[in-house]
Amino acid sequence: MPNLTSKYFSLLFLLGLACATALAQNNHLWYNKPAQKWTDALPIGNGRLGAMIFAGPSVDHIQFNEETLWSGKPRNYNKKGASAYLPQIRKLLFEGKQKEAEDLAQQQFMGLLSETGDRKKWVEEMHSRKGMVGNAALAQYDDRDWKTIQVPSYEGWEAVGLANLDGAVWFRTTFDVPESWLGKNLVLDLNRIRDQDFTYINGQLVGNTDGNEPRKYTIPAKLLKKGLNTIAIQVLNYFDKGGLAGYKDKTKKIGIYPEGQSIDQGISLVKAWKYKIQNEDPPEVAQYQASYQPFGDVKLYFKQPKLPISNYKRSLDLSTAIAQTSFDLGGVTYVREYFASAPNQAIVIRLSSNKLASISFDAELASVHRKSVVQVSDNHSLALNVEVKDGALKGVARLTAVLKGGTVSIVNQKISINRADEVTLYLTAGTNFIDAKDVSGNPDLANVKALVGLKDKSYAVVKADHIKEYQSYYNSFSVNFGASENENLPTDERLEKFATSHDAAFAGLYMQYGRYLLISSSRPGTQPANLQGIWNDLLSPPWGSKYTTNINLEMNYWPTEVLNLSALNDPLFKKIEGLSRSGQETAKDYYNARGWVLHHNTDIWNATAPINASNHGIWVSGAGWLSTHLWEHYLFTKDKAFLETEGYPLMKGAAMFFMDFLVKDPKTGWLISTPSNSPENGGLVAGPTMDHQIIRSLFKNCIEASKVLGKDEAFRKNLITKLQQLAPNQIGKFGQLQEWLQDIDDTTNKHRHVSHLWGVFPGNDITWDGDAKMMQAAKQSLIYRGDDATGWSLAWKINFWARFKDGDHAMKLVKLLMKPAGNGSGSYLNLFDAHPPFQIDGNFGGSAGLAEMIVQSHQGYLDLLPALPSDLPFGEIKGLCARGGFELNINWDKGRLTGLEVKSKAGGVCKIKYKNQAISIDTKVGGIYKVSSDLKVL
Repeated sequence: MPNLTSKYFSLLFLLGLACATALAQNNHLWYNKPAQKWTDALPIGNGRLGAMIFAGPSVDHIQFNEETLWSGKPRNYNKKGASAYLPQIRKLLFEGKQKEAEDLAQQQFMGLLSETGDRKKWVEEMHSRKGMVGNAALAQYDDRDWKTIQVPSYEGWEAVGLANLDGAVWFRTTFDVPESWLGKNLVLDLNRIRDQDFTYINGQLVGNTDGNEPRKYTIPAKLLKKGLNTIAIQVLNYFDKGGLAGYKDKTKKIGIYPEGQSIDQGISLVKAWKYKIQNEDPPEVAQYQASYQPFGDVKLYFKQPKLPISNYKRSLDLSTAIAQTSFDLGGVTYVREYFASAPNQAIVIRLSSNKLASISFDAELASVHRKSVVQVSDNHSLALNVEVKDGALKGVARLTAVLKGGTVSIVNQKISINRADEVTLYLTAGTNFIDAKDVSGNPDLANVKALVGLKDKSYAVVKADHIKEYQSYYNSFSVNFGASENENLPTDERLEKFATSHDAAFAGLYMQYGRYLLISSSRPGTQPANLQGIWNDLLSPPWGSKYTTNINLEMNYWPTEVLNLSALNDPLFKKIEGLSRSGQETAKDYYNARGWVLHHNTDIWNATAPINASNHGIWVSGAGWLSTHLWEHYLFTKDKAFLETEGYPLMKGAAMFFMDFLVKDPKTGWLISTPSNSPENGGLVAGPTMDHQIIRSLFKNCIEASKVLGKDEAFRKNLITKLQQLAPNQIGKFGQLQEWLQDIDDTTNKHRHVSHLWGVFPGNDITWDGDAKMMQAAKQSLIYRGDDATGWSLAWKINFWARFKDGDHAMKLVKLLMKPAGNGSGSYLNLFDAHPPFQIDGNFGGSAGLAEMIVQSHQGYLDLLPALPSDLPFGEIKGLCARGGFELNINWDKGRLTGLEVKSKAGGVCKIKYKNQAISIDTKVGGIYKVSSDLKVL
């Protein structure tokens, strides 16, 4: 009987998988091997909690995050009195003295750094060998009990065994000096060391460097002896990656050789060295802004027979937001399901099989934070307490096991489960963060609430509630680009073949994956999606995994309106409100202006001051750009109440800043933005084109909003006056749209930022209908800039080419975005966007770009299939949204429109254009209008 039951279960399971594959393949990512690294793992999230699923059959790893665990603390970011230097900075720029302006701005105009520890004292203590027994620099020092580590590691000692370590570490090795080298000076070439080193040969100091410059030390001949000589290096690492980094190009070796020769005639030091950790508590390093932090890890160690595994599969169903792992082992089929429930605020892991009493494993809860402690709550649950280094935030996570059959106990601080029929694990987490000014919360409160809510609920109910809530967002849109023979391939193989095969369905999957990621990282009531959405496994993530506001945060929210996820704007809009408050202080302190300003980066603490370096950190248009999202929300929804109470007040505040900030250019007489920059390109300047496009759009939007609301007539008139004086877009000597006030564009510049095309997309400052000549100049600029780019830049260019109505060129870039990430941009195996490294904005920008090829509405009418690529000859899309409050179902075949259905959410005239045809429909609220392929209302 057990045999028959097993076979019946397996048959039903396989039939279910086959049916699901046939019906909803375009909603699945799947693989026939476990994740080997973080960017292979599959993401789940409920907006607040996120997790990465590795799905190993014998050891499973679930790395998790909670959105409010950041470094730093509430503090003042603004430098008082900075505005006193504004006139001098402007004067220097007007005189063409860019370097002098940047130097002055770096000294007097940047934001305040966070507190710093006493580095001098710590270095002295480390140099005096505090915490060590004996002198590790000496040749005769006994290091027999030291561990070994591979040297070098360009990605830091974290990549070769010393995870998340900052501090002081000694390294030792020996080299054999031949007799022919005696009497000669030697060169010790170590290249990069992070951050400071004291390097000794046979106990004598030969070099000490603090910084990122290459280490190439001369060893005097008198220090050397025939035979074995000892190298000892004390490395002091203050923050981020540490250790002997060597060369990024691994073909170049670190080593030692006679003066006048090269490493090819020398001794390679690429090998295992001995090491000893001296200290793990370096002084706090000053930071301009905070970084998003990982929370912890769940590891599941399975007690199962060491037999071959077959039929392995891991998958992610985008339609239900449930990841699944399944495989056969010893005649038993095992199934695991994982999802992040928003209704129950928990990450849920359910383990089952087709044989009773076959689930046995140990569950471990851990964290990469050095200040972390695991505690036993009871015989079926653990608690993890973490504290962010040098910060104000603390977190508590709980892992709770619910069993059907079997036994559970705590053994060696692990939940030990034996012979269960089924097991459900609930992972919850919370922090003491309340808001950007208040960290007085109880970090365990979120756990208590979640676990009380889960009490007495069955897994089936929890799962059903999760699916219902998730699908309230996901099911608002569907896309079908037709069938593909590649649909039966694992996702990694599909990705490999996409650029050279006909797999339009994969582009549809990518659109839905973008929507899935946004739903999973940005629910109403949560923080907005950051540079990595909600997923991060590093204490020092790239760019702090924060909010870069000179494109990246904005790109994250490009899909919301057009792909029918309007409600997911809530975290962004709440963030804008918070930034407007801190931005008022920055506007006053730096520019003596009203309103609010935001520079090119922010964090969970709502920093708005300029950061990093003056040649790119002083960019004033963040508030203006974010304000366009508020206006776009009104255009897509026609929600007048939102405009009046939320949107317009914030837009007006951003416009007030620019009314005070703009100054007259002494050469042209135009009002210009200065000091500022064309993001991350060209340094600090007067009058970058992008700024003027954003300001012009902001002023126009405020003018229209004031008319809609019937208020602020005097303010409106002032805006109109300023608008007429604002510097216009200009065409340069190469037929290009100028990036700066002066015609200084370099046609060989391939910079990733294409900021001066903001007016093409996401703005509508430059359109075919409005100024075809300027649109052509913008296109020429993009041609000069080229196709190759980082991930998010490719996504932006897709949208540009869609606006230029060149669908095949746009699709060419889609294929670059959706290629396997190697040394450059593309997509990782889990389809995360590769900047590289991982940045989620490319996923969101790419999804929006595909929609932009199908329908555009920024010129006041629905432009149908304006940039349809030949690779998408067939399509059925339901739920695509357009400005004016319209929701569209659109079909095409063989590259031609076959039908359109328009739902009017707000009433009013709907103008439609397709090729050379145009119609207008006088719609009513809630009305549905069917239109034929020749634009006849049916």
